[in-house]
Amino acid sequence: MTFFELDFIKFGLKDVVDILIVGFIIYQILKLVRGTRSAQIIIGLTLIAGLASVAFWFQLEGLTWLFSILAPFGLIVLVIVFQPEVRGVLAQMGQHRFLRRFFSVQQRKTIEEVSRAVLRLAELSYGGLIVIERTTGLRNFAESGKDLNADLSAELLVTLFTPYTPLHDGAVIVSADHITAAAASLPLTTNLRYRKLFGMRHKAAIGVSEVSDAIVVVVSEETSQISIAYNGLLDADIPKTDFREKLTEYMGR
Repeated sequence: MTFFELDFIKFGLKDVVDILIVGFIIYQILKLVRGTRSAQIIIGLTLIAGLASVAFWFQLEGLTWLFSILAPFGLIVLVIVFQPEVRGVLAQMGQHRFLRRFFSVQQRKTIEEVSRAVLRLAELSYGGLIVIERTTGLRNFAESGKDLNADLSAELLVTLFTPYTPLHDGAVIVSADHITAAAASLPLTTNLRYRKLFGMRHKAAIGVSEVSDAIVVVVSEETSQISIAYNGLLDADIPKTDFREKLTEYMGR
């Protein structure tokens, strides 16, 4: 189907679909990097692309030669620099409701490893704060901590929260079946309901659950009690015998 046609322009339905798809991809990329350090890189790359366009348009041979030499290496650098973003996009694609059924094994692993770690932390009276990422990206918070990109395991989680180790303060962020970051900083809730009842870990857990759909597990260092924060609410003092079932329930929401 052709909408209009001139001597040198032919614009049809295929072109409309093409433009919409490209626009959607650009929009998703901008939304993905908004508020992160990657946004500054995007701005820099846009300026370089603009300079390259000027060089080609005005036939500046020196700049054109330089950009043609750097372009292949630039693609490799982009993949390296935006590796966390690429992983985030793929993870979000995998969390689409039409694809979730294919990732039941991955979800079971997350439930199993987090449950074993939390019960062990409670047994040892170690404090813990574990954020399980779902559809809302948590890179802003992950970038405030130490990048790990390690396979999820109960043993590693317990090690990270062992007192006096370098990364025991702050939150561990879990994405899919990977630990993406440790010692991450989270926003504290401003809900007056929780102002005096709980400590910093619990307030941070509630705070991040208010701005995302993450499931946040807290282990109290003082009482060894286990809590889950979700959607701005705290499910406190969960019996240890019921925790695995309760976490499975939240993961299914």
